[in-house]
Amino acid sequence: MRDAAHREKIELKKYVSNTTGMPTLRDIMEELAKPGRDPRKEFELFTFRDGVNEIADLEAGMKLPGVVTNVTNFGAFVDIGVHQDGLVHVSELADDFVSDPHAAVKVNQKVEVTVLEVDAARKRIALSMRSDPSTPRRPKREEPAAGKKAFKKGDDTRAATPAQKRLARGAKPAATPKSSSPFAGLAGILDKTGKKK
Repeated sequence: MRDAAHREKIELKKYVSNTTGMPTLRDIMEELAKPGRDPRKEFELFTFRDGVNEIADLEAGMKLPGVVTNVTNFGAFVDIGVHQDGLVHVSELADDFVSDPHAAVKVNQKVEVTVLEVDAARKRIALSMRSDPSTPRRPKREEPAAGKKAFKKGDDTRAATPAQKRLARGAKPAATPKSSSPFAGLAGILDKTGKKK
């Protein structure tokens, strides 16, 4: 309805109902004045790599375009066009340390990934977003756990735990027993009858 004269002949009061009010009808008339205009953002065309349609087509080392479909605490799932999303583990999201995957990637984000490993039998695809996944990661700088201070010899240890106080005095950390059994530490606590000593 490009012709304003035709639009002015429409009596909007006739179309007012319980579900459609005058403000809505006015908005419709304003949009009719601009035919062909689409208020949505411009659509960005995305295509997957040609020739990669199934898990069998994947090989380690392939670089592929993908779209993030889900973000979890342990990483992000990426659609690479093989009808099975691949996982980018949190350790493979970036070259630097990532503590929160939600800060590194977003759902529907377009990314480029490298295939690390394919397990077709279990339908699992391991992916990486690092610039060079073949190089070892830089280790994260060692810091004490949240709320814990690393005490050194000579520090004020009034707020320290007993173990931290021993270490601050120069004592060596307690040795753990050399055993493959997870119950090796209990050997000195319980006697053979199962009662506490």
